[in-house]
Parts: sequence; C-alpha cells; structure tokens
Amino acid sequence: MSTHHDTHGHIGHERASGSDIAMAQLLELDAEVLAPYLAELTGCLADLMHRAPVRILDLGSGPGTGSLALAHRFPMAAVTAVDISPQMLHRLDKQAAAHGVADRISTLEADLDEQWPQTGQGGPYDLMLAAAFLHHVADPARTLAQAFERLRPGGLLAVTEMDFFPRFLPEDTGIGRPGLEARLHAATNTQPPHDWTDRLTDAGFTVEARRPFEIRLDRTSAGPALSSYAQVCLAKLRSHATEVLDTDDLAALDTLLDETQPHSIVRRADLSVRTSRTTWIARRP
Repeated sequence: MSTHHDTHGHIGHERASGSDIAMAQLLELDAEVLAPYLAELTGCLADLMHRAPVRILDLGSGPGTGSLALAHRFPMAAVTAVDISPQMLHRLDKQAAAHGVADRISTLEADLDEQWPQTGQGGPYDLMLAAAFLHHVADPARTLAQAFERLRPGGLLAVTEMDFFPRFLPEDTGIGRPGLEARLHAATNTQPPHDWTDRLTDAGFTVEARRPFEIRLDRTSAGPALSSYAQVCLAKLRSHATEVLDTDDLAALDTLLDETQPHSIVRRADLSVRTSRTTWIARRP
C-alpha cells in the first residue's frame, strides 16, 4: 500500500505527502492484524540464514512494521530502516522505543532511486527486506544491483509483494446484491502480478524460494484491530471505485462504510481476513 494508485506496499521513491500519516496507520493496522503472517515470514527467513544476522537493512521501510518484526525475530541484529518519508521514519522511531528496541533500530531518510547513501559501519548486510517496495522504484535492475553490492556473500534478500488488498466480508452482507466485495476487487485490481524471479537472477542472485503465503484469519485470530483494518482498506478501495462500480454497488458500499448504520463494517461480527502475499528469497552467492 502506498501513495501510488496501485494500492501496494510501502512508500517508495515518491516525495513525502500529506497522505503519509493515513498510509502509516493503514500499514500499522496491517501488521497488527497480520501478525501471524509476519511471524511465519520472519521464521522462514531464519530457517534459510546460514548464520544469525548481525546487520539487517529494511528498504522502503515505511513506518517500520517489517523492521520491528525482524528486530524481534533476530534479537542480536541491528536494523537500519531506509525510507524517503520523514513522517514514516518518525513513527518508526516512536514504535521502536515503545517496543524496547530503539537501541537496535536506526532510521535513514533517503531516496533509493538515487545513489544509495552509506548506511552505517560494520561491513555488508546479512539480510535485506524489500516489502512491497521494489515495484515502486524507477529502475529495479539498478536497485537490485545496489542491494547485491551491499549484501555479504551468502546473505539473503527477501522481496515481498502484496497480491492485492485483503477481503473481509461474507458473500451476502445483507446490503444490496451478494458478491459486492468480489466485484469491488475485480473492478479495482487492474495491475498485473509482479514476478521478480528473472530480475533477481539477472542481478546475480540465486533465488532459493518463491514462497506464497495464503492468509486466512477469523475474527479471533485477527484480533481487535480487524474492524478498523477492514474499514480503512475498504474505504481506500471505495475512493477508486466511483467510475468502475454501478450505482447500486456504490450505495451498498457506502452503507457498509457508514459507522452509524446497523450493517456497517465496524459493527459486524462476521468479518474475516482472506489474502495472499508472495516472497522471493534470494541469496548472494
């Protein structure tokens, strides 16, 4: 999820805007609700590491949900989070302090479409994360070349993509025709899927895994933030749906987003999370 219209991932190369706070809140809700997925992802990386990482780089970190997950998974590692948005990095500094890892997470404001700055001392990185970031850069080949250069031999780069927004609603919401959310997704998910296998290979990496994560969480597993997460995600999709959904579907969606209505998203007990994400895990030989 980002300021790009395609609704994916972290802030990439765009200059910070007034939407950063709203985007950061969405990403933080995403991490809270999908905590089981983040634990599974970082566990998968731990299994593939040849040794415990000491230096980790989070590319296009946004508010640092990935940085925090990596800091918790690898308690001996120092994490550097790089993003173009000072607002995002400020939120990460606050979250790192709240989570007790401020001594291990540092932030760096930089435009990764330019020549990368020096990102601290101590040699190359053991692990890099590019979560929903790589498709935003102007020249992915150049970005991957710079990642390769700064990764130690044997180190890992994890490139993660969000296939699209999650689904939350039952088939029949009690408002309008059944299948509203499916039609909303079909109308707004117009970007082709990303596949980084060839790009990673061309950059010199060995792709060790292309790992799909199928996420299915009921209300209990998703936790108390589920309603807010669903409300924010569906409202964002609604902002892109005016010209692509018929008037009846738009009216039904507006009713669901109206917190005063009895069938509103924030009042529903039948929400769940269904989504998928894909991670390419590549090693520098």
